[in-house]
Amino acid sequence: MKHTALVLSLAMLSFVMTVIWGTPLLRVLRHFKIGKVIRVEEPGHHSVKMGTPTMGGVLFVLPVLLLTGLLNAASLIGLNVTGRSVLVPLIVLVSYSFLGALDDWEGIRGKRRGDGMRARTKFIAQMILALGTAFVLKYGLDVPEMRIPGIHGDIDLGLWYIPVATFVIVSESNAVNFTDGLDGLAGLISATAFAAFGGIALLNGYTYLAQYCFITVGALFGFLWFNVHPAELFMGDTGSLSLGATLAVVALMTGHWPLLLVIAVIPLCEALSVVIQVLYFKATKGKRFFKIAPIHLHFELLGWSETQVVQRFWLIALLAAMIGMGLALV
Repeated sequence: MKHTALVLSLAMLSFVMTVIWGTPLLRVLRHFKIGKVIRVEEPGHHSVKMGTPTMGGVLFVLPVLLLTGLLNAASLIGLNVTGRSVLVPLIVLVSYSFLGALDDWEGIRGKRRGDGMRARTKFIAQMILALGTAFVLKYGLDVPEMRIPGIHGDIDLGLWYIPVATFVIVSESNAVNFTDGLDGLAGLISATAFAAFGGIALLNGYTYLAQYCFITVGALFGFLWFNVHPAELFMGDTGSLSLGATLAVVALMTGHWPLLLVIAVIPLCEALSVVIQVLYFKATKGKRFFKIAPIHLHFELLGWSETQVVQRFWLIALLAAMIGMGLALV
């Protein structure tokens, strides 16, 4: 009960900090004209979003970094090693955020305006970061390698853990990136998933990890203050790449990473819709399986309003999170 009260208090503090500095950040982004570029094939009403400040992921990244760093100051200087594991998701958050910021900047002011960093370059960078993280998780922190509902004890994956963990991190990073596209969608889905894994961390006694998760939840709620429809700020790849990668790392640290298939079902479907669309397009020489991918845009073209898509997707995510937490107790 004591730990639960603490993590909820940290979430509230993180929320307040994020909201307070959101307005100054908006002024800075508007001053330097760091604005959204809309794809031509997106639904027509998205054109009103052109120029809306992006790279807003920094809005929640910095409070998470500051609060978690202060909370674990003792372990950071070597006085207490209890919370040292929290450095891993922090480093992943910052490194993927930096990669996403480079991608955003390239798409706004770089030579590839509107497109961003080359997909191959970005993918290679993601793989390198994920591979290094996988080695640290296995040999540095000795985390539980895999836990499956209904099976007691940890499952040892041996050397297979490295490629599996790398795949999970890169996949989740891109899945959340695909989810980002509608006002409030990626933020709500990510906050729900982090809250679920924060609860799982608490149930398993990983207090520091739970604190990190709920600090992130609070910061995301603060970001949503500016991102709900009509959005004043977009997270961009600065936020989405880092959220997905960090969510995967948190899941890996609990050992319950297979539950990402349930808890993060919306990002999973978003990523699968892109894969299906590309494969079907190539196999049929130009035909489309969906009207457009990712799938949230498909539902918009079917006639759902933007708020309907976001709310209905979030309801599914909320139910999936509850089911996932229940499975973690089996």
